[in-house]
Amino acid sequence: MILVTGAAGFIGSHVCHRLLDAGRPVLGLDNLNAYYDPALKQARLDRLLARPAFTFAKVDIIDRQAMPAFFAHHQPTRVVHLAAQAGVRYSLENPHAYADANLTGFLTILEGCRAVRCTHLVYASTSSVYGLDTAMPFSEHQLADHPITLYAATKRANELMAHSYAHLFGLPCTGLRFFTVYGPWGRPDMALFKFTKAMLTGEPIDIYNHGSMVRDFTYVDDIVEGIVRILDRPAASATTFDPAKPDPALSSAPWRVYNIGNSQPVELLRYIDAVESALGVKAIRRFLPMQPGDVPATQADTSDLARDVDFRPDTTVEEGVRRFVGWYREYHRK
Repeated sequence: MILVTGAAGFIGSHVCHRLLDAGRPVLGLDNLNAYYDPALKQARLDRLLARPAFTFAKVDIIDRQAMPAFFAHHQPTRVVHLAAQAGVRYSLENPHAYADANLTGFLTILEGCRAVRCTHLVYASTSSVYGLDTAMPFSEHQLADHPITLYAATKRANELMAHSYAHLFGLPCTGLRFFTVYGPWGRPDMALFKFTKAMLTGEPIDIYNHGSMVRDFTYVDDIVEGIVRILDRPAASATTFDPAKPDPALSSAPWRVYNIGNSQPVELLRYIDAVESALGVKAIRRFLPMQPGDVPATQADTSDLARDVDFRPDTTVEEGVRRFVGWYREYHRK
């Protein structure tokens, strides 16, 4: 049985469908909290509940009593951990939510996996861990120790916590650093959702750093393909690991980190052009300064992912945005 946490979330729901399409039973877990519209989460979940090989449990990962019982009862063999408090900027407003979900919650997952001898834990990290780094493309083999938001710091902490469990208990752990994920069923607090909603209602869109932004936008199906391929390749001890010159991406423990990104950075203004083209609407553009916690550019080095699982994300922003807009119009009847 494969456990997917955050099953009613944006990426989690897509992962569940991908596994179910492959004939693999899925156990979904989510607390259905109100960080954003619960109706959207429920709509994602309803689609999954219609599938016979899907089982769901409403449990909060920070519940230190419920989670051990959950693992003991279901005995998942592999875990895809996507439940988290998401959002870079919200961490400036409500930091305790990130400590609870991303640190305490991750610890309950590690403990549950250890207790049932899980054969592989795959968990979501983020490109935000690279923080102040400017050497691009970002590589897993470079240090990522200067995060500039608490959100990024909690995700970097997850990587280190996972390493300790891999070392102490032999728990195979793989962290995946996602780069600016977008696509159908996305979160309302994400840029593409905000742009589309505003443009359809004639409202201005906020463009930060006066438009001088570059992102490695990665379509959700590409993220999911990477997750599923990594899931079937449990992390193993690296024979080349040298403790005198430690490689940040490897370990003598069964632990790895990978980037998953499109490796084709796109200017934010081109992204907005793609939204305009898909909608047939011109945006009212409001240019603003850089936001706290943001970075001007990201780009993923995905050579390790390509080498180890023979996959490189390649969906163009024009195609990905077109698919999102199609979903948005259908879901909102716009």
